[in-house]
Amino acid sequence: MKQFDSTSKQRGWLWFVVWALVASLLLAHNAYLWLGKRITPDTDILALLPTQERDPVLQQSFTHMVDAAQQRVIILIGAEDWEASKKAANAYTQVLAPHKDLFDITSLSEKTQSDWLAPFQKNRLGLLTAQQQEQLKTQSAETLANTWANTALSKLYSAFSGPKLGSFQDDPFGTFDTWVQERAQETPVRPRDGYLFVADAKHQYILLAINLVPPAFSITAQEKVMPLLEQAASAARTSLVGNKIEVISTGVVLHAAAAGQQAHQEVSTIGVGSLLGIIVLMWLSFHSLKPIGLILLSIGIGFLGALSVCILLFDRIHLMTLVFGASLIGIAQDYGIYYLCHRLGAKQVDSRTLLKQLIPGLLLTLLCAIIGYLGLALTPFPGLRHMAVFSAVGLLFAWLTVICWFPQLVHANSLKSGKLVAGYSRLLHLFAPPKKTARKWLVALLLGTGCLIGLSQIKTNDDIRSLQTPPKHLVSDQLKLGKLLDAPTPVQYFLVRGDSVEIVLQREENLKRALDPLVEQKIISGYQAISNWVPSLKMQADHRALIENKLLAQDGPLKIIAEKIGEDSHWQTSVTQHLSASNQVLTVENFFLSSASQATRHLWLGKTGDTYASIVAIKGLQYTKLTQLSQAATGLAGVQWVDKIAEISSVLGRYRQNMGWVLLGAYGLVFGLMYQRYRKHTWRTLAPAAMASIITLALLGISGQALQLFHVLALMLLLGIGVDYGIFMQEQNRQAGKNMHENVDEDVNPDSSSDSKNLAWLATGLSAASTLLSFGLLALSNTPALRAFGLTMLIGTALVWLIVPFFIRRQTIPALKKDQHAI
Repeated sequence: MKQFDSTSKQRGWLWFVVWALVASLLLAHNAYLWLGKRITPDTDILALLPTQERDPVLQQSFTHMVDAAQQRVIILIGAEDWEASKKAANAYTQVLAPHKDLFDITSLSEKTQSDWLAPFQKNRLGLLTAQQQEQLKTQSAETLANTWANTALSKLYSAFSGPKLGSFQDDPFGTFDTWVQERAQETPVRPRDGYLFVADAKHQYILLAINLVPPAFSITAQEKVMPLLEQAASAARTSLVGNKIEVISTGVVLHAAAAGQQAHQEVSTIGVGSLLGIIVLMWLSFHSLKPIGLILLSIGIGFLGALSVCILLFDRIHLMTLVFGASLIGIAQDYGIYYLCHRLGAKQVDSRTLLKQLIPGLLLTLLCAIIGYLGLALTPFPGLRHMAVFSAVGLLFAWLTVICWFPQLVHANSLKSGKLVAGYSRLLHLFAPPKKTARKWLVALLLGTGCLIGLSQIKTNDDIRSLQTPPKHLVSDQLKLGKLLDAPTPVQYFLVRGDSVEIVLQREENLKRALDPLVEQKIISGYQAISNWVPSLKMQADHRALIENKLLAQDGPLKIIAEKIGEDSHWQTSVTQHLSASNQVLTVENFFLSSASQATRHLWLGKTGDTYASIVAIKGLQYTKLTQLSQAATGLAGVQWVDKIAEISSVLGRYRQNMGWVLLGAYGLVFGLMYQRYRKHTWRTLAPAAMASIITLALLGISGQALQLFHVLALMLLLGIGVDYGIFMQEQNRQAGKNMHENVDEDVNPDSSSDSKNLAWLATGLSAASTLLSFGLLALSNTPALRAFGLTMLIGTALVWLIVPFFIRRQTIPALKKDQHAI
């Protein structure tokens, strides 16, 4: 027997040393990551969204649209007086100008404007507006000749005929001038005094387009860029005394910084709050620093392991993963609490024997918790998968810490109970089912009726926009800027595909013809497309043919002009030859070489795989008319309506439904997992979690909370946690009954069954309290998804704790000698 004890101790110390080596490696790896490699948590919210795996072109189009705006910050600086606006804008740029390593401010010059026109001037004959094209096609020869001749003569002699881009012979009929003016109408922004200018009824704004040099989601951008932007805005507002200066700022970096600051605050609130709560609980329970240190040790190694594995698997970690991981504290300490509570009561048993008795229950609790996190891993959201891996790995490392180290560090009689233990243990006697059958049925009827009423009132809301809470001032600025600039939305657009560039451009032109009636009906205010600037080769050829056959014909309007101004046929021939010389074909490649393409390059995807693709962006979209807009692409080859908001919302709704079935399957899986040990009493371990879940859903319905995916995911995790409490109570009850029957003839304490239940009840209470402190604190999060998750866990965990004592089975044992004993 002594040899067996010696072997057991040697194995225990062997596992202690092995795990010490593992912990040392984790510590070294984390030190390298944070101090050597200097990793920074990812703050890109889009990284949490699902990817379109079935359609890579569609996913690329969304990424392309978002990336185009990611590095840009748009600033509008306005005042009632134009000169005041200019002074304020100068004050703003003076703050940023020295920091060329951070900011690239786009400036406007005469050269910029001339470069803008360069690619189009060589192709004047290939560019017509839709209205001009229709007139040339439908007007009779006589009407066409007189109308266009009069237009040309008016342009030649009138001082108020509008801007002229070149000499009269370059564009006698004003077709190119009109086309350029139509392109300019795509944005209300205009050049003025070397600035970009836009105005509303009250203010005259200067637009500053700023490109960030560092990535918008980098820590550099948030730590260095944001203070400078705030300093520049302050300088603009105080640049003139007596003038009210308005500064409107929009950009991805602003939202990233706000999200990062919010997440940092929540990590502190949730992590520190949970930690302090656990320390207080451990002190009140054991009145010793040693248990507190051991619990913190298991949690710490769990965190180190989770961080290392996530970095190795995903090469990064998201800040939201750390926020969610902060709540890991509430579960990781369960295993240590379970061991310490039983070490407190089993003073006559050595640590290795105690561990052997506890391992089945500890293993089941770990597996059930991991099954709960499996629900997060099954979603299409990369961020949730990272959270699932982080939490599951963290729990595994915390569990192994308890198994390998606690038996060697916590010995019999080394713990003493605090004041909380005796008082809390007496609470168990308050949780007893009614003795009379009639009362039991009455309670069941009332509870069932309340649940049915609550469940019948449940509504769902899968709209992704309900999960976003950016600061109000950013939302306000975004709305103001969108209205002033008539900017298209980056998440709702048409995706056009084809086997070649020419086919894509032709399909864009077909789509635009379908959209024009919607513009006339004011369902949309317009659209942006590459084909607005670069017509298809077929369209360019049609335009040239129309101009040559209608306007430059020998007996056409050019002849009338020559007669009116006293020129002969040689002049007419000279003008025709001069115009024909500017007959180069305009291509997408040439267009992208000019500064005119800066604002629209993001609309061209180019070749993606075996196909070419582009985007037609929509301006002035009315969300109540989305159905009509989406139907505009019906029947058009290669054209697809993309609504990323609806797509992600649909994914949320579909996975909410699917995860409901997965939740039911998980209950079946857990039941099968525990049936081998608990047999006919297995249902008792599952009933508290199941009842708590149903009541939680009912309460959400009664309170008017719209059900979403994150409520269901919380119920998935509640299964893992709730079953833990059921296992705690049933495992100790099972062990106590076994010991009583084995020792029926011995002089043992008849209250040992009650003491065992008190130990399990203590472990359940401490675990529930720490879970409420961690996941419950998520209910205070400003992130709606985490708040929904935390609220569900807060209600559900409290209910499991209240319900689990009612499902303890009562032991029937032989009469034993009485000997009072307390924990």
